[in-house]
Amino acid sequence: MPPLDLSDTLVVGISATALFDLAEADAIYKARSIKNSQSALEEYRAYMLERENEPLRDGTGMALVRALLGLNRYAPFEAKPLVEVVVMSRNSPETGVRVFNNIRSRGLPISRHAFTGGESVVDYLDAFAVDLFLTTNVEDAQRVIDAQACAAAILKPPPHAAEAPPEDQVRIAFDGDAVLFDDSSELVYKTEGLDRFHTIEDEKQNEPMKDGPYAILLRRLARLQERLPFGADVSPVRIAIVTARSAPAEMRVINTLRHWGVYVNEIFFLGGVPKSKVVKAFRAHLFFDDQDLHLDPAARHVPSGRVPYRSDSPLFTPLPLDLIAEPPVLVEKVEAS
Repeated sequence: MPPLDLSDTLVVGISATALFDLAEADAIYKARSIKNSQSALEEYRAYMLERENEPLRDGTGMALVRALLGLNRYAPFEAKPLVEVVVMSRNSPETGVRVFNNIRSRGLPISRHAFTGGESVVDYLDAFAVDLFLTTNVEDAQRVIDAQACAAAILKPPPHAAEAPPEDQVRIAFDGDAVLFDDSSELVYKTEGLDRFHTIEDEKQNEPMKDGPYAILLRRLARLQERLPFGADVSPVRIAIVTARSAPAEMRVINTLRHWGVYVNEIFFLGGVPKSKVVKAFRAHLFFDDQDLHLDPAARHVPSGRVPYRSDSPLFTPLPLDLIAEPPVLVEKVEAS
């Protein structure tokens, strides 16, 4: 079989804990590991093997994965796929059988996987040509952002009362500064205040902002829109920017997008209005932001993910490693060490 050319395909890598809700298994591991880590690993392994035919609840990333994979119906059979999804997990192949079974039972057209038996999956992102990596592992997401390997987000727990997005669409919402754009404007606001921020952004309105960690992903989504048999304005891929900016800082955003050649369906300059209500009304499959101040309220209504700052950014503050449920390092890894 010749190598698959994914150069024009949007590739999403997603951890098993972002695709499925594995919080119960993780809780068992954490409760036992306080007393004995080796015993906890063995109990986790037994738990997963005993339940490998049982269903799992959807994780935070499931809605986006389903919607993106659904776009492939618009691609001719012989053409390159529009979207590929790779499940990437620290589980071993044996303890990952429950994940495989749940992928099959849902009929998800996912054929590529990386199960690393306790090792980090980050080293394999390039091998699978991943453009967006969704995970619940804080350390993995930070490594990806620091290396500028691709876009990465730490997903919040699944929303309890999410309203389903429109069928046959993919709806993605992005924050602006420090997500799509670099963090230089955000730094001005944090260090010099709102008035100075507005003054500088107005003066530089015709100067495009530099790329942030999600700029390349935005361009990939724009390319995805181009490959679909629709005009960008009626494309099933619908992109929104939800930013705390307001006039007179709005024109620099518009002019930057024009410079990038990117079409955005909706943009909201909120100027203090809560983002959570806007992304709820937009019914995003996933909302990306860099601040928990905005994410925590939004995550109650829509799937949401935290975009880490680079470790060398003045805005960087280390996130607690137990921020979100984490899969344990498995027995195979412990025995080898």
